[in-house]
Amino acid sequence: MKTSFAQIYSLLLALVLALALSACATLPPPTAELSNAQQALVRAAGADADHYASREIANAREALARAQGAMADDREDDARRLALAASADADLAYARSREALASAELAQRQAELAELRQRLQTGDDQ
Repeated sequence: MKTSFAQIYSLLLALVLALALSACATLPPPTAELSNAQQALVRAAGADADHYASREIANAREALARAQGAMADDREDDARRLALAASADADLAYARSREALASAELAQRQAELAELRQRLQTGDDQ
């Protein structure tokens, strides 16, 4: 069977179309994910996560550094995955830090309440 010019043209057109569609299907660079991870780290650090959630914030910093390295090496899928992990770790550090701060404040309020109750029972006016 002889291949005609129309068949070759159709095959080339299909190949070009397939390549164009696959190029459109690729994800953009993970710059938004990296930016979100950096913002999550700043938020966690602002909530004193270095003190209250040191392991989690350290994990977030390490994941972000690895994501930035992967991005520099043009490994965008790895960079995206690591940036998302960094965001998750930073969010966890933020939540644990906020929990610790809230628990400390609750303990302080409970101590104040206990002291006031003690004063009421003893009639002490200090």
